[in-house]
Amino acid sequence: MNMSISPSSVRKLPMVYLVDDEDVIRDSLSWLLRSRRLLSEGFASAEAFEAMLEARPDHAKDWPDAPSCLLLDVRMPGMSGLALFERLSTRGLGAALPVIFLTGHGDVPTAVAAVKRGAFDFVEKPFSDNTLVDRIEEALALSEKAIAARQHNGRLALRLAELTEREREVMGLVVQALPNKLIADHLHISVRTVEVHRARVFEKMNVKSAVELSNLLREN
Repeated sequence: MNMSISPSSVRKLPMVYLVDDEDVIRDSLSWLLRSRRLLSEGFASAEAFEAMLEARPDHAKDWPDAPSCLLLDVRMPGMSGLALFERLSTRGLGAALPVIFLTGHGDVPTAVAAVKRGAFDFVEKPFSDNTLVDRIEEALALSEKAIAARQHNGRLALRLAELTEREREVMGLVVQALPNKLIADHLHISVRTVEVHRARVFEKMNVKSAVELSNLLREN
């Protein structure tokens, strides 16, 4: 199922991934999500979901790039939901792909322990449709924030990589609100040289003022 959309789109569509070995559960969840205008993609096993990740370029290094969450059954043949959760955590996907465990009554203690290790929540079967969708929407909102932060940090890292060592030194003093004269004295260079480096820093960092630069770095 190819969910790619145009790079020019303002916001990519959210996706809910369903991992449950029972066809009837996946089908009912897919229908529920469609009724709330949410896209979903189902997998019959933890291994199938992980294979999807492995098939992606760079093993999903920058995935997901759209708000996403994972509904994950705790108890399945083969790899358990808990084992998949641990493997996803190792990949660093916790914030961008919040996990909601689907549990039977006997699996509640396991699900609670998983929440303590970073899972978003657990929902006990049989579940309330409204409660589940509410938690899914909250998880998607969290994912969107995490992806935006990751993308911001990536863009910022690229800009910082373009700075020379001297430009980094000037930038560090500019964000301390030091005037050019004091920066020049501190670095033992001329005021004119400071002005040139300052202008280049602003250009490379795509900012127009020291305040804007400081705010940009503070968001990192």
